[in-house]
Amino acid sequence: MLDRWTDLINSGKPEIDVEKEIISTAGEIIAKTSFGMSYEYGREVLDKLREMQITLFKSNRYIGVPFSNFLNPKEILKAKKLGKEIDALLLSIITARRKSSKRHQPQQNLLGLLLAENTVDGRLGERPLTTRELVDECKTFFFGGHETTALAVTWTLLLLAQHREWQNELREEIREVIGNGEIDATMVAALKKMGWVMNEVLRLYPPAPNVQRQARHDIKVDNLVIPNGTNMWIDVVSMHHDQNQWGQSVNEFKPERFKDDNLYGGCNHKMGFLPFGFGGRMCVGRNLTIMEYKIVLTLILTRFSFSLSPSYSHSPSIMLSLRPMQGLPLIFEPL
Repeated sequence: MLDRWTDLINSGKPEIDVEKEIISTAGEIIAKTSFGMSYEYGREVLDKLREMQITLFKSNRYIGVPFSNFLNPKEILKAKKLGKEIDALLLSIITARRKSSKRHQPQQNLLGLLLAENTVDGRLGERPLTTRELVDECKTFFFGGHETTALAVTWTLLLLAQHREWQNELREEIREVIGNGEIDATMVAALKKMGWVMNEVLRLYPPAPNVQRQARHDIKVDNLVIPNGTNMWIDVVSMHHDQNQWGQSVNEFKPERFKDDNLYGGCNHKMGFLPFGFGGRMCVGRNLTIMEYKIVLTLILTRFSFSLSPSYSHSPSIMLSLRPMQGLPLIFEPL
């Protein structure tokens, strides 16, 4: 990706839509590291997942409306068709990996671990995952494992393009911590300022804009009773922009708010900052996300400086995830 950007700059095309580039690269990373997939297989799954996301977004506006399936039949049928195609692709990958594991040492990645958990000393475990469950786990990790990370990097590039002094701050930290050598995954944990920036980006533009929970019994909150079975949507975007919790600077980009309070950024409520969800269902991939985020951002910052393109149109939109609906064109310069 970075070499391609260099070629574009050298050919007189310094404006690059980084949203598409970052999402594509993040997809390649998750396909290879978590599933051992080839680029072609990974690309096909990603394209179909993206198309399904758009289709579901168009149909989800009718959730809760009686007979909603009949209000948007084309989108419903298209989503079902895409779902079957994605399932078939992942099933072929799982089947091929099972056959390969019988002949060779299982690969040490997410899919290899999921398959390994199904057997103990060559025998089925007490509660093996069904093929259906394996396919669903792969879909969850594939989608959640690449898009949220990619969008976190994308929104970061927007804010760093608007606040270029923070580009310099982060480059200086990279020089101090990593120097000019190869990036070691263990080094990125020491990039403290980059951690502040990441948290502030996740506060202002949370890629996962809401959290869903279901009441498993009647819950009483003050004088309100939430009945058993109620589906609840927690609006993370509103919580992260609540002036009562964050103060007058709530809408400002201030990474330093996390300097002395790395967990909550000075928020008045300990549940007011939810970058990775909360409780027993907190994002299982958060450590991978943080590591990937810091490595990708380090590679970009050490090779380029960038500013916002005049053609950029600010249009953050919720389409399951929070994304720039018109893309993110930036003007790049090599360092």
